[in-house]
Amino acid sequence: MELHNLKPNPGATHSKKRVGRGPGSGTGKTAGSGHKGQNSRSGGSTRLGFEGGQTPYFKRLKKRGFTNVNRKEYAVVNLSELNRYAADTVVTPEVLLKDRLITKLESGLKILGNGNLDVKLTIQAHKFTVTAVEKIQAAGGSVEVI
Repeated sequence: MELHNLKPNPGATHSKKRVGRGPGSGTGKTAGSGHKGQNSRSGGSTRLGFEGGQTPYFKRLKKRGFTNVNRKEYAVVNLSELNRYAADTVVTPEVLLKDRLITKLESGLKILGNGNLDVKLTIQAHKFTVTAVEKIQAAGGSVEVI
């Protein structure tokens, strides 16, 4: 089997329906759109969520809250996940990305204090929680804010 010999199974493909090509084609004149009405006109379909002129659902709902466009999302890692590294390792965001502990950096890296740290590490991140700093220093490690 070579690439130039490949073809779809019989009956798997169909030829395109050519509408508006005369009465003999079976889809001549109105080209399958029927007679008159909104959907027979050009551009004649309704938008998503249209309810026939009744006030749409999304407009009937209460408007509440707002979205802060300046919000910063941080990639977060718990201390318990850092026990996999050997002692005296420098843990940077690049190391965590490579080891798949975080998938993308977003606005930075934040270390959370969940769990215990049993290894002495030097951790470089953009933000730390207070409990995380205490636990890292209790384990003999150090904290560096990038």
